[in-house]
Amino acid sequence: MSKNYEIDNVDLKILNLLMEDAKIPYTEIAKKVFVSGGTVHVRMKKLEEMGVVQGTTLKLDYSKLGYDITCFIGIYLQKSSLYDEVVERLKEIPEIVTVNYTTGNYSIFVKLHCRDTKHLREVLHDKIQKVEGIERTETLISLEESLSRHISF
Repeated sequence: MSKNYEIDNVDLKILNLLMEDAKIPYTEIAKKVFVSGGTVHVRMKKLEEMGVVQGTTLKLDYSKLGYDITCFIGIYLQKSSLYDEVVERLKEIPEIVTVNYTTGNYSIFVKLHCRDTKHLREVLHDKIQKVEGIERTETLISLEESLSRHISF
């Protein structure tokens, strides 16, 4: 693929439609964008090859699966040079869904889901705080997620 491929308004319209409903058929997208289904397919392939589209995921309501607590944990590292090692260990903890390297008070900021406060204590005490290189943590419990969306183009 050409490295000079530029994203145009048709690509952005395709992306916007897919962000609203990732299950929408390419033929329906084509009708809404006024191009052929083949064009949508080719453009999506190019966007994937460019790394703009990096797969598809399901959006889950974790509370309906028994995970009633969503929280964020700010992690202080003993040394910033331990970041890569700590992240590899955090990836092994299934309750953690995002890991961010940050500026500010924390070195790392993670999001996780737990069933209840007992489960949160187990994850925090028995898993996260046992990771070598973590100096201390601060936990913030989310009371409600009011917005979760993609940027519109």
